[in-house]
Amino acid sequence: MILYFSGTGNSAYIAKKIAGITGDSILSMNERIRKKDISEIHSENSLVFVVPTYAWRIPRVAEEWIRRTPFTGNPSAYFVMSCGGSIGNAGKYLRRLCEQKKWRYLGAAEIVMPENYIALYEAPKEEEAKRIIERAEPSILAAADIIRKGAPFPRKTITVKDRIDSSLVNDAFYPLIVKAKKFRAEDTCTGCGRCVRECPLNNISLKDKKPVWGNSCTHCMACICKCPAEAIEYGTKSVHKVRYQCPR
Repeated sequence: MILYFSGTGNSAYIAKKIAGITGDSILSMNERIRKKDISEIHSENSLVFVVPTYAWRIPRVAEEWIRRTPFTGNPSAYFVMSCGGSIGNAGKYLRRLCEQKKWRYLGAAEIVMPENYIALYEAPKEEEAKRIIERAEPSILAAADIIRKGAPFPRKTITVKDRIDSSLVNDAFYPLIVKAKKFRAEDTCTGCGRCVRECPLNNISLKDKKPVWGNSCTHCMACICKCPAEAIEYGTKSVHKVRYQCPR
């Protein structure tokens, strides 16, 4: 079974590609998280979690949902992580998660996809994004083939930087960076409610036909990047930046 969490479409794209090769069923973690659904999930095949990389580890919201959800059936787990450059030492923490869930950890695959974190970085324009995805295809296919065969992913060589990024930097990332208070809607907002529907944490509501953000946010960038009017900004960091959605 393939379970994915995705803000702007990178992980969803990878998950669907892998499912097309392995024939596994596919489930959106976004929908489960939005509904606060932690009911039991049963899979006869290995679990494959396809997630983005947030500060060199899997998103805490995804990890928390995995911890709280009971799984039965096959006790083996793969992790496929989309990233803008590296997943760092994420495997250390995924192995620990699997130990807690009593799963057999089969490794983490790193898939470099277009950058989408426009709260800090620049996203590529559409043509460059397509080229990055094309370059990612062999890695996606290789991961799918390993999953299909039931073999473990190759181990990643871990550097000192990887260790620091996935520990100290990740620890600082959430309290210092991941906040919703800088999001705002400009006058070009049409009140369509797309941001409300896309938010996996139900953190956005409409007031006088304009979005209002609450205190829960995972910085998935779904609201700002999927706004059809490009009316949402994140402080001054996003002004004039390309909005990214994974090309379909």
